[in-house]
Amino acid sequence: MDLNTLWFILICVLFSGYFVLEGFDLGVGMLLPFVAKTDEERRQVINTIGPHWDANEVWLITAGGAMFAAFPGWYATLFSGFYLPLFLMLVGLILRGVALEFRSKDDNKTWRAIWDWSTFAGSLIPSLLWGVAFANFLRGIPIDAAQNYTGGFWNLLNPFALVGGLLVIAGFLLQGCLFLVMKTDGLVLERSQSLLMKFWAIALVLLTGAVVYAVFETDMVSGTGLKPGYFTFLTVVTLLLSGYLINRKNFKWGFIVQSLTIVLLTAFVFLTMFPRVLISSSNSEWSLTIYNASSSPYTLQVMSIVALIFVPIVLIYQGWTYRVFRKRISSDPKKLVY
Repeated sequence: MDLNTLWFILICVLFSGYFVLEGFDLGVGMLLPFVAKTDEERRQVINTIGPHWDANEVWLITAGGAMFAAFPGWYATLFSGFYLPLFLMLVGLILRGVALEFRSKDDNKTWRAIWDWSTFAGSLIPSLLWGVAFANFLRGIPIDAAQNYTGGFWNLLNPFALVGGLLVIAGFLLQGCLFLVMKTDGLVLERSQSLLMKFWAIALVLLTGAVVYAVFETDMVSGTGLKPGYFTFLTVVTLLLSGYLINRKNFKWGFIVQSLTIVLLTAFVFLTMFPRVLISSSNSEWSLTIYNASSSPYTLQVMSIVALIFVPIVLIYQGWTYRVFRKRISSDPKKLVY
């Protein structure tokens, strides 16, 4: 395995970790106004993700940094072509972060209601746009021979991409619901538990529809990428298994298996693209690959050494934080921080 392939895999791993961890964060944010009715309940919900949400976003920053350093051509074309969607995504993430921190600074009901709905909007927008972005990665976008994006904003909002956006929203809602069931008590727990199978059913329908749609809309069967085969099958199987575990009220393992579904779905996209990093719908020969969009071998070597040293440290630290904050969040206002 060469370093180009290694860094392609590492970026896939970073995005997988981000979607698993940020998935429940964004899911909880979207659920906030609906599973929590009183101020104490909403504080309880926010406290479940309070110690984690900003650390989880580090995975996105690291993935973006790795993409910029290892594959600058990929980064340049992506951020120029997807400028407006990525800008909107950034606005959503900023809005959510500000809302989570500012909400409890004032006891005024209107003030808190504004920030609660800001948390909802700031979670919904990135979830939708992540699905749109990755569906377009899979489908292909108009790129010319000079590696420039030649489409517009509306090219990205095609039906297949919107299905991808809805799928990600449903998956994150299911992930967030499972997290709340494991981390809360009282009425929030009851409401979250009552929504689980509904979100699971929606996610299953959307996943099945997206896979069938992808057969006709992408080159996953006939293209130059690796055939996703078993990953496609396993993604559906793990989602079915998570539903079985949820129905048996084994929520911890349901959360783990649902996380595996997200990892497999992300791997499915990367496998279908490989060795391409951006598929050109204008001409397949103009696609960006791990070779024509990469940095020099020396840069990849230095990055590999740095990653070998620091990635284990980050993983150990983040694992420690989850262990420290592993207990359920009580609805008692005296025990709530946010």
